[in-house]
Amino acid sequence: MVITVLVLGLLFSSLDTTAAGVGTCYGMQGNNLPSFQQVIAQYHQNNIQRMRIYYPVPGLLRALGGSNIELMLGIPNDSLQSIASSQANANSWVQNNVKNYPNVKFRYIVVGNEIRPNNGASRYAQFLLPAMQNIQNAIKQFGLGNQIKVSSSFDLGIVVNTFPPSNGQFNPGIRSFIDPIIRFLVNNRAPLLMNVYPYFSYASNPQISLPYATFTSPGITVHDGQNGYQNLFDALVDSVYAALEKVGAGSVEIVVSETGWPTAGGKSTTIDNARTYNNNLIQHVKRGTPRRPGKSLETYIFDMYDENLKSPGLEQNWGLFRNNGIPKYPVNFN
Repeated sequence: MVITVLVLGLLFSSLDTTAAGVGTCYGMQGNNLPSFQQVIAQYHQNNIQRMRIYYPVPGLLRALGGSNIELMLGIPNDSLQSIASSQANANSWVQNNVKNYPNVKFRYIVVGNEIRPNNGASRYAQFLLPAMQNIQNAIKQFGLGNQIKVSSSFDLGIVVNTFPPSNGQFNPGIRSFIDPIIRFLVNNRAPLLMNVYPYFSYASNPQISLPYATFTSPGITVHDGQNGYQNLFDALVDSVYAALEKVGAGSVEIVVSETGWPTAGGKSTTIDNARTYNNNLIQHVKRGTPRRPGKSLETYIFDMYDENLKSPGLEQNWGLFRNNGIPKYPVNFN
């Protein structure tokens, strides 16, 4: 299998090391996934230089040592209460999962994923900011403050009035939750991590066209003051920038911590549409958005591999590669 994976992986084009930083999310809820060594090899041969994982895995962290792959490392939601309750617990977490791997290029610590007071992860909301603060203190204590940024990743549910994008604002019902987190990001010059999925907007709204959702619209679809939008991705990202500006946090950068297009299990979930979306995405984020023109947008494609142990259907089919490491379609990371 090793030879097959390496040969077939060459379907993916090379990436110039100076290109805009598009990484991939490496979810591991699958069987028959490639070994950690094979995963690193596939990242290298496709010149994918950034990886997001959702929890520490010692074997993977060891394999990443010396690989030069930049890592976005998650802290699972169910770990937040312990970390929030004790600075010593936060220090131990950073010691065990970061400091003990000096040859890994940690880029971000992502404290929790898609937590807000008005969704299914609401029970973790009270722990999120204290956990972020304790992890930040630990990062500084270990002398890593200039290397690693601490943030959290959110879904678009934290923002309302996203059409047109300039109307975007943080949901008034969760301002007491989100405003202190935004202040934390401002004070620590850390980015806001957003999971941005045009696919879900397209699939749930018949007024959104497939070309607008996949970067293939022939012209401007949405006019918003001086800005024109030719794709839904930009519109969604800029609605979050508008929300940040409204709370005096226009200096906070957005990192798209997840985006992608599934190949099966739902409306318009074809290999061709996924190939179109992801290839166009990689080229597009180099140019920024209408609200931040010319500024490349750091982005992570979900998912590196299909995760066949997730719920059947849509959730299993986001990978660029199948769960056995064979690529589904060519992706040009140049």
